Amino acid sequence: MVGARTSIAVAVVAVGIGIILGVPLGLAAAARKDSLLDEVIMRTNDLVFAFPALLIAIMITAVFGPSATNAIIAIGIFNIPVFARLTRGSALTLWTRDFILSARVAGKNAVRISIEHILPNILNLLIVQGSIQFSLGILAEAGLSYVGLGAQPPIPSWGRMLAESQTMISFAPHLAIFPGMAIVLTVLGLNLMGDGLRDLLDPRLRRSRT
Repeated sequence: MVGARTSIAVAVVAVGIGIILGVPLGLAAAARKDSLLDEVIMRTNDLVFAFPALLIAIMITAVFGPSATNAIIAIGIFNIPVFARLTRGSALTLWTRDFILSARVAGKNAVRISIEHILPNILNLLIVQGSIQFSLGILAEAGLSYVGLGAQPPIPSWGRMLAESQTMISFAPHLAIFPGMAIVLTVLGLNLMGDGLRDLLDPRLRRSRT
């Protein structure tokens, strides 16, 4: 239970970094489609995607040393292009809609349209993606801690518990079973919650149920 605090806190903050930085970048790229700004944002996203979270963590810890904070930074950097791509792709479909044209005719600039009209209409997708990235963040934190790049002693972590218990698994298997089951059940629960939120927030599914 104590190890859950570290794993969940790292995932929450990392997803928050992805949302806070990725969503505005995606909105800006969609508002300035095919411009230099759009090209720079998307090519930077491609560059970040070329390096998985583990490799980013290795580069960060090589400079600053292993810690939970550096794990947060590594996972958060990897989350930024995920939310930027989702936001841009969803927003581009809305920029061609009639209500956006009406807002432009009314004199609203791209910033106001993005905040007042685009963002509320893609919020359901961001919430669902956030729950999915939350579960992936827990897995990433567990993996980083397992290889010694995450939380360091005496801070408890599910991944570090698994790493430390593998030498005693023959005579004390419960030391590996409990943190392993905690990771499995937490990730499974978050994925099921994401599916439920998608069904609840998708207007097309709501219409089909009614």
